[in-house]
Formats: sequence, C-alpha cells, structure tokens
Amino acid sequence: MVSARGAQATNAYWGRSDLERAIDAALAGAGKNPNALTVDNLAAVDQFHGGGKLSTDRLARLARLKPGMRVLDVGGGLGGPARTLAVEHGCVVTVVDLTESYVQTGRSLTARLGLADRVRHRIGDALALDMEGETFDVVWTQNSGMNIAAKEALYAGFARLLPRGGLLVIQEPMAGPTQPPIFPLMWARDATTSFLRPPKEMRALIEAAGFRALAWENVTAELAGPSTGAGVPAHSIARIVMGNLIDDITRAGQRNRDEGRVIMIQAVFERQ
Repeated sequence: MVSARGAQATNAYWGRSDLERAIDAALAGAGKNPNALTVDNLAAVDQFHGGGKLSTDRLARLARLKPGMRVLDVGGGLGGPARTLAVEHGCVVTVVDLTESYVQTGRSLTARLGLADRVRHRIGDALALDMEGETFDVVWTQNSGMNIAAKEALYAGFARLLPRGGLLVIQEPMAGPTQPPIFPLMWARDATTSFLRPPKEMRALIEAAGFRALAWENVTAELAGPSTGAGVPAHSIARIVMGNLIDDITRAGQRNRDEGRVIMIQAVFERQ
C-alpha cells in the first residue's frame, strides 16, 4: 500500500495543474478542434505510455476483448486507453489512478466525449484496490508497475479481483539483459524509484499469483516510446508533463533500447 507520503510524491512527480487547459492548447497547436473530440484526435495527449494508441489497439487485439466486458484499468492515467476500449471494443471501464490531476482531467475528457456512462474514473492505490461489490472480467494495466517494488503483492491483488477465467492484460517495461538502465527514464529520475525485473522473473511471479499465460510478446522494437528512444511530437502529453526533460529521457531511451537495458512486454493471462 502506498503511504500518504508516497501518494504525495507520486502526485508531485506526475501531476500538473491546469492540465486540461494545457491539453486543449496542445490539441489546438496540432490543428485539432478541442470542441469536437474523438478518441483518435485525443490520442497524442491522453495515451501516456509506450507506443501510444497503437499499443492500446495492439493489446486489445491480443486480449480479444468483447463488447460488454467489464474492465478495471489500473494506473489508467488520463483515460485514453479506457475511452478507446469503450468506443472501439464496447467495454465498460473503471479507471483507477493515484494522480489526482489525471483522474480529474480524465473524468472531464470522458464527459466531453459523452462516455460517462461507459467510463468512470477513481483515485486509488494499485496496491490497495477497494472494489468491494464490483466484479470485473478484465484487469488491464499499461506501463503502471514500474514504480512499484512490491510486484508479488500487486499481482496477487489483481488475482483477487478476477473470477476464474478472468483476464489480466498487461503492457510493462521490464529489465533487459544489460543492466542497469540509463536514466532518466519516463517514470524515474534515478534508480530509487524504478523497479524493473527481468521478463522471466515477471512471468514466474504473475503465474505464481494464480494466472496462466495465454500470450507473452516482446514488443520493444514495434512499440517504441521515449524511454526506448522514440521521438516525441511537439504537442504531446509527454512534453506537457515532462517538459524539456523529455529530450534527456529520449536520449537515454535510445541507449536503453539499443543496449538491451529496457524491454517492453505485452501479455495476456487467464485467472486459474
């Protein structure tokens, strides 16, 4: 469970004031109409993870999501993936995130798209998910476990939320064969807040939590982000949140990718 101090630190690192206004300005700067939002024209400013919306689309196909599925998106940030799952796959999604400004802004963007009946946003701790009385078919998480050291507890918590046959759908940076990673990373300025583990270890601990792997794919080359060296558009959420540091992150990311220091995995598991 994240302490009050930990939650404060998380909000200080990731949170930004006037975020919705900055997003609208970025949309206008990119030639988008902030008054005619769609999941596609929001993608550059609400899909804050490696690979952007392309990675969300790929992961949804890998999981073979179906209309009507109830999805819990843990660490879902501004809700870009959740709105995509609602609009393009017919899912009903609950987003939980610890960063208050993301939850507030995500809720507003969801309302502006007319999706409040299919996507809801809640402030919550991934290690202490209070979802009493709710049931889910899928736990979905994209790039949300990198700052969490207690990964065994994290995945055991996911298992408790799912019935037998439920799906765990993940996209996660993991430690490559060459270590340590070069900093800064998107999620950490230094090693004190980055907790990557190797793919083999990650798969074993997820399976030990009560899951069976249905798919496990290394998508590092296919779905690059700033932390694996991809360029960052001028009007993007990465630049809004990270500012000029994003250029240092991208330079470090190129080395992390080329030298095999950070690997991106997409995977689907079934609850046993």
